[in-house]
Amino acid sequence: MKINRNDRSAGDLVIIAGPCAVESEKQIVETAIRIKEAGADYLRGGAFKPRTSPHDWQGLAAEGIRLLEKAKAETGLRVVSEIVDIRDLDLFENIDVLQVGARNMQNYELLKELGRSGKPVLLKRGFAATYREFLASAEYILSEGNPNVVLCERGIRTFEQYTRNTLDLAAVPALKSLADYPVCVDPSHGTGRSELVGPMALAAVAAGADALMIEVHNNPEQAALDGRQSITPDEFSIIASKARELYGFLNR
Repeated sequence: MKINRNDRSAGDLVIIAGPCAVESEKQIVETAIRIKEAGADYLRGGAFKPRTSPHDWQGLAAEGIRLLEKAKAETGLRVVSEIVDIRDLDLFENIDVLQVGARNMQNYELLKELGRSGKPVLLKRGFAATYREFLASAEYILSEGNPNVVLCERGIRTFEQYTRNTLDLAAVPALKSLADYPVCVDPSHGTGRSELVGPMALAAVAAGADALMIEVHNNPEQAALDGRQSITPDEFSIIASKARELYGFLNR
């Protein structure tokens, strides 16, 4: 499976990995090198970070994009990064996949503009969105002529407080039965706990996921954002290997 629908194959699991936020050149380049060694296909990293409070750090913005481009140049990894404002689209010229975060799943004007852009879009499910609402958002992108949409299940908000969200793995086979989009699972946001990322990543593959998005930081304890749910490059290497082995077994 490839992110770009025109270049899809059923040959392997796509793995996207990297930190929640781009913090520094050393952090993003070092992490990119390590995840590539472990077999990642794409580097993820947030330059623009929409936060619940306006007083919280919002990311490095344009400087973050520049650092992602540097990491891409050094490793050859393709890059996934979140866009929150269509006015920033020009900054994303060298970003391979545009991510739409859960907060913007129903930002229809943004979705339509991304549909016109032609760039592959990773669309995350909203905190309380039904499958039908999720698919309707994808249709906004498709309706503008862009078929390269990947749906990302990243957990929904329920009464449970032990985990950050409740990872709805039933979404994987359900969405695939309702529409013809690749489905990615984000076990990092789906649980909010690093020790649960591995088991839920494997469960996602068993459920039929085409791709995984995993938060990896070169030093999770010092992460500016989401350190609790981030895993180390060494941990990622083990999870990625097991996930590919399971995917190969299930699809042979």
